[in-house]
Amino acid sequence: MLATQNGQERLGKELHALTEVAKTITSPLELPELLDAVMKKIIGVVEQADVGVAMLWDQPAGLFRPAATFGFDMDVLKDMGLRAGESITGKVYDEGRATLLPTPVEVAAAMADMRPYNRDIFNRSIHADVSPNSVLAAPIVVGEQKYGVLVLESLNDTIPFTQANLPFVQTLADLIALAIDRDRLETQADAVRESRRTEHLRAEIMATLSHELRMPLSAIKGYSSALLLDEVEWPIEKQKEFLTLIEDECDNMQVMLKDILDSSLIEVEQLALEKQPLRLPQFANEVATDAQRRTDNHRIIVDFPPDFPLVEVDPRWIKQVFRNIIENAIRYSPEGGLIVIRGEIRTIDVVISIADQGIGISPEDLIPIFEKYFRVRSATGYHIAGTGLGLPVARAIVEAHGGRIWVESKTGEGTTLYFSLPKSKTSLEDV
Repeated sequence: MLATQNGQERLGKELHALTEVAKTITSPLELPELLDAVMKKIIGVVEQADVGVAMLWDQPAGLFRPAATFGFDMDVLKDMGLRAGESITGKVYDEGRATLLPTPVEVAAAMADMRPYNRDIFNRSIHADVSPNSVLAAPIVVGEQKYGVLVLESLNDTIPFTQANLPFVQTLADLIALAIDRDRLETQADAVRESRRTEHLRAEIMATLSHELRMPLSAIKGYSSALLLDEVEWPIEKQKEFLTLIEDECDNMQVMLKDILDSSLIEVEQLALEKQPLRLPQFANEVATDAQRRTDNHRIIVDFPPDFPLVEVDPRWIKQVFRNIIENAIRYSPEGGLIVIRGEIRTIDVVISIADQGIGISPEDLIPIFEKYFRVRSATGYHIAGTGLGLPVARAIVEAHGGRIWVESKTGEGTTLYFSLPKSKTSLEDV
């Protein structure tokens, strides 16, 4: 009578646990959190289980790795890697069926081929130099797809596992397998969607770049053809005007092609830095003077404190950051105005700001502004040429130097781009 009552109580606990596990695997948890939650459901249902682990097969490494545990020190156990066929996990995985090892002798025989390295990790992860007294292990399988093995171990020599525990443990392993399978399918679906999105984006990018490059080419072609007309005698002033416009369009194309090239180098991780101590105030003045030659509508001002510290940077790439941001400031303030380049000293870094008095950026455009190919929309409908690569390139360069970049703006009131750079070690020693 008592055995029947205990059996019914055990079945009730198992049914409740399986219901909870089924609810868990349909929740929006990430796979590692989900597996941890499932492992915790085992505690209190299989009373003999002192420790447990879900060992999953890592195909690239060719090893079984612990994915979720209870009773073990996961910080230690995470370094375990079992080879194919090694120990209880390897054998149960190969056999493909739930296994009960009810005695210490059978457990020791199954674990006899465990490498000393893994044996040491096992002992340290349970903070004792002991072997399990009984073990339950079930393959984590869906159809023909094998993912790993669920292993429960009893360290207590008085309460071994029994055959009555096997169905519950195998059902748990099946539910874990379903959770892993769902996660893999979702990952594959996400990869397909991302691939399609990337392909669509690539097509849009090519169309945009083609359009942006065609515009200056058309202008150059038009002005050149006009100058070559035999039947028209252009005044010297008009000829100079056409040649100036041709030069401007060539400059526009040069900037676009430079952005594309720099972006390609960053894409393939070829952003090699050759750092050296640099005095930014003089450097900023040189860049500003060069930029001023290309605009008559703007006045570029440089404002740095006299004690501005040295920075350790690659001058070539930092010049590109300045140029990209200043070019944007000029482009997005078509009515002209001031462009102010300022330097600020902080404890461990410096901050450079470049502010314009242009059209500004709407709040919804501030978040994606550093994404590749993103172009700020002009509220006035004024077309602004460009590739949408200048700021993403600037961000990559600044972050490669250990700094960060951000923006503040209000529509119709202008935009300020900020970027930070770490001080040189020499400057930090003086602090």
